[in-house]
Amino acid sequence: MSKESARASAEHRKAVALAHRNAERRRVRTLRITAIAGAVVVVAAIVVVVVLVTRPASTTGATVDSSKQIIPSNPSDSTVTHQAPVKKEANTTGISGVLAWDTEGWPGDGTSHTGALEHNHVTGPVEYVVTPPVGGPHDPVWMNAGVYTKPVPTERAVHNLEHGAVWITYDPNLAAKEVKQLTAFVTKQSLITEDLSTYGISNAKNRYVDLTPWTSNSLPSPIVISSWGYQLHVTSATDPRLQQFVDTFRYKSKYSPEYGGPVDGVPIETGGRPALDGGTQPNPAGSVSDD
Repeated sequence: MSKESARASAEHRKAVALAHRNAERRRVRTLRITAIAGAVVVVAAIVVVVVLVTRPASTTGATVDSSKQIIPSNPSDSTVTHQAPVKKEANTTGISGVLAWDTEGWPGDGTSHTGALEHNHVTGPVEYVVTPPVGGPHDPVWMNAGVYTKPVPTERAVHNLEHGAVWITYDPNLAAKEVKQLTAFVTKQSLITEDLSTYGISNAKNRYVDLTPWTSNSLPSPIVISSWGYQLHVTSATDPRLQQFVDTFRYKSKYSPEYGGPVDGVPIETGGRPALDGGTQPNPAGSVSDD
């Protein structure tokens, strides 16, 4: 082979080797870019999942934490009280479908009026004549108002009604979407200043709304909203009458036998801790009663 041929052959081999090295570098670079892009996609996906999992359950930024809730305690006594029959009244509220009962005086208040909702305090369970109850005998201690994901003692919720709260109960098999809508409905309600100065708490506020599932499938409708002496049955969490009911009855002196009474401030061992707090204040030590 001539020198020229040998030189050409060597140059050819160098060119081939260089081409292979350049190709390998491009392949490695491509792999790195692909790996980085894949990692970015994975990280982005993780971020999305975390946001979705930890995002508040309602549209108002409040998070329902059922793992930390404490259900209000049951009545301390075993003696059962049977509520006296209550007289039905005409609906004069202007809200279609509202049911009304007699709230004008009651046996034991110095009159002989019968057929009205009783206000007496009892320490045992009560068999109510209306499901869910709209008033009647109740526990001496109210419960801390808010959203609970499990049923609460009716005797404690009725005391809240006496103080001006409204109580939304729903069928335990209600669709999760409807429950979420009800929760959002509660959290959009305005906070009301309540007087807890007797218990060492200032600037206390609460929405004066309880939201709980019922104990069984015995409700007269999938969703029921009640105040003292009044009740409305609906089938959807988006029924506009729910807001009408709240606006009419929540914390109104006309409809609250003990207007101005608080629905918060009870020690959590007794008054419970909602899965979604209805107020702005912690629970003080000691016991609370308005006997």
